[in-house]
Amino acid sequence: MAKEIVQGGVRLKVGEEAPDFTLPAQDGKKIRLSDYRGKKNVMLAFYPQDFTPVCSHQLPSYSKQIKKFEELNTQVLAIGVASIPVHNAWIESLGGLNFPLLADWVPFAEVSKKYDAFIEKIGFGKRVIFIVDKEGIIQYVDVPFELNEGPPNEEEIFKALEKLQN
Repeated sequence: MAKEIVQGGVRLKVGEEAPDFTLPAQDGKKIRLSDYRGKKNVMLAFYPQDFTPVCSHQLPSYSKQIKKFEELNTQVLAIGVASIPVHNAWIESLGGLNFPLLADWVPFAEVSKKYDAFIEKIGFGKRVIFIVDKEGIIQYVDVPFELNEGPPNEEEIFKALEKLQN
């Protein structure tokens, strides 16, 4: 069984079905989680805010390793509580990303709340990683202790994805 780190009040657990959702990507295309069922694993990378230091390191790091995600038959989907124009401005400032950045904006933070990846009292997202297998089952959850703590451990993420290849 994949390592599970559950902190910060995340209620969804390894072994549960991932809630389906549809959100627009930065290009306006609608992305539905269930469209990947039977085809690819999915890494959902919820993050606190665009234009912040840790997030501006985290997402480009995944972009640089996209070939490794592809080799592990995994689609990266980043989810932030911001509008498409804000996402596009941030992506441009980062020099681009090569995976979808989904706008959980209307209705506000609906998907982030469904995944308990939103902090209501301060109004922005949590940094949470979910790995969802091809059958739509959560196989890994990682939530850092603090928002300003570095991004989730990529080595652990890749170990969890490698286990899904067996």
